[in-house]
Amino acid sequence: MKQNEANILLEKHLLEIGLTFEREYRFHPTRKWRADYRLLNVLLNGQMVLIEIEGGFYRGVGGHNSINGLQRDIDKNNHALACGYLPFRFSTADVLRGRAKAFLAEHLTGQPEEKETRE
Repeated sequence: MKQNEANILLEKHLLEIGLTFEREYRFHPTRKWRADYRLLNVLLNGQMVLIEIEGGFYRGVGGHNSINGLQRDIDKNNHALACGYLPFRFSTADVLRGRAKAFLAEHLTGQPEEKETRE
């Protein structure tokens, strides 16, 4: 995983709301799929939480924008669910504007939602 601005900010936000994580977590027993993050100190409805940052779709570039790329993302997400994980997917904009932090704080820690910032 390339450490970009969104990854660095999300890691900061996770720590600020008391969530610990593991980067590049391989969640499937036979496939080489990895989630950007696995949260270590929280379960939601008895499931371990995975976090994915979806990048590039605002620019119309990257492997996630093609039909095949979208299908791979759907397959990966469905397999994560079948393996007992709860994957949350956020756009880069969600992270940069604080929306990912607010969502995770509200739903995983019970902290009140913060106002998002606009860019």
